[in-house]
Order: sequence, then structure tokens, then C-alpha cells
Amino acid sequence: MQPTNQTAIARFFLMGLTDDPEFQPLIFLLFMSIYLITILGNLLIILAVSSDTHLHTPMYFFLSNLSLTDICTSTTTIPKVLVNIQAQDHSISFAGCLAQVCFILIFGGLESCLLTAMAYDRYVAICHPLRYTAIMHPHLCVLIVIMSLLIITTNALLHSLMLLRLSFCTDLKMPHFFCELVQVMNMACSDTSINSILVYVATSVFAGIPLSGIILSYAQIVSSILRIPTMKGRYKAFSTCGSHLSVVSLFYGTAFGLYMSSNVADSATKNVVASMMYVVVPQMLNPFIYSLRNREIKEALRHLLFGKPSALTVSAFGFQE
Repeated sequence: MQPTNQTAIARFFLMGLTDDPEFQPLIFLLFMSIYLITILGNLLIILAVSSDTHLHTPMYFFLSNLSLTDICTSTTTIPKVLVNIQAQDHSISFAGCLAQVCFILIFGGLESCLLTAMAYDRYVAICHPLRYTAIMHPHLCVLIVIMSLLIITTNALLHSLMLLRLSFCTDLKMPHFFCELVQVMNMACSDTSINSILVYVATSVFAGIPLSGIILSYAQIVSSILRIPTMKGRYKAFSTCGSHLSVVSLFYGTAFGLYMSSNVADSATKNVVASMMYVVVPQMLNPFIYSLRNREIKEALRHLLFGKPSALTVSAFGFQE
């Protein structure tokens, strides 16, 4: 394979799981269904939170931003897959590939930060309930989202710009549905050691710190809950964390699966499946987790869809009243 400078690259080819024409309609229907469910589910969460004044609290502010992030993540990848299958053209331009890499890093990193902010919100609500409104001020919540977005965007742009220095081989077929940073690096014929170091450092910072924050928050939450004298009080306090814990487990569980598959698995198919589990599945399931496990969201959705008044109110701390 002859090395080619990135300026001479016309297109990458996203081959996905298979290029067998018999499987393309099935794959198209699968991705179309996932995309529609993801968009509809997360959009309903956003509309439910915005339309119900009882849900105008920090916890649900972060949740609505998480739903918006999930919509953006899916929109970054799935529409291109559908267009390629429909047009029977698996190519993507070099600029388009860099854009996909950048936006996947942005929205994936932002989701991690939002999950950490939600964990901190639960920590303050349960461990410092009397100071909750003073600590979780609306301006602080907006500042957390904006600062997270700025920092994550800077990191994503740095990774994308570092790809510009690489020379790529003439065989530009990528066994993937979308452009992923590590997959693009693997196609380079030039030295990628600097890029690899940057990936390890950024992963340690932008995945390690948020995960550590979540673990520390829940360690304090569990400690506070165990000091509550009654079982009813413990259940009431912990019930406000159930949905968030499920989403955190899904997000970091699929991320860990992706890491293990890229380092252990020797099958390109396994790597593709692991990547799709990380980029597609959590975004689709998050609305179901919150709508099935969270009574306030169920009441808000019932009011939004059927016009029935909400049967409960929610305190500033996110508890049912």
C-alpha cells in the first residue's frame, strides 16, 4: 500500500459489517428503527421537562440536555449510514470523516460530563438538602454545561487537527459504519505515536475524572442513605438515583466493552458491534430508562400526551411530594 498525503485523499469507504446486498435492506430497517426511536424518545423527554413547571429543577435540566446530546450523537452517525445504504455508496469525504470524528468526541464527552453533573446534583440533594437551592443555582447549572461543552470541544478539535498531519494508505476501506478516531488512525501509513499518546492522555482525563467524580458522589450518597433510620426513608432517597445509576452503568459499560474489544478482540466484526453498542444503544435506551423508572417523568409524559394533569409535584431536590 502506497502512502498518500491527506490533502490528496478523496474519500474513505465505510464498509460496515458486510457489503452483501441481501443484508442491506435489513441493516437499513434496523438503523432506521433505532434512529426514529432515539429521536422520538429523547424529544418526548425534552418536551415533558420543558412543559411541566414541576420539572424545572437542576436534575431535569441536566436530563433534558442529556436527551439533546443523545439526539445529536445519533444524528452524527445514523443518517449517513442510511444514505450510504440507500445510495449503495459507502464512501465519505475526508472532511466529512473528520467532522464525524470531531462531533462523536464532542457529544460523547459532553454526555460523560452531564452524567457527572447529575451525580453531583444527587449528592447535594441527599447529603446537603438544606443547602441544595443555594448550591445548585440555575446559573451554576448553565455554567457547568457551557464550560463542559467548551472544554470537550477544544479536546475534539485537537484530535481532529492532529489527524491532518497523518499520511494514509491507498486502501481506504474502513470496516465500520462511521468514522471513529482510532479506526482512522489505524488506516494511516505514517507514525501515529503522538496521536496515540494524545488519545491515552485525553481518555484518562475526560473519562477518568468524570467516572471518579461519579464514584465519589455515590460513595457519599450511600453513606448518607445508610444513616437514615427508616427503610422507607432510605428507599425514598435512593429511588431518586435509580434511573441515573442505570444510565451511568449503560454508558460506561458499553464504553468499557468498546475499549476491551479494541484491545483484545481480533475480529473487525466484534469491534464494529462494540462501537455501535456505545454510540447507538445508550442513546436509544436512555429515554426508556427514565420514563419507566422515574414516576415524575411518567406523569409529565402522560400530561403531555393525553392532557391529564400531573398527580404529584416535585420538590427542588427531585423528591416526590
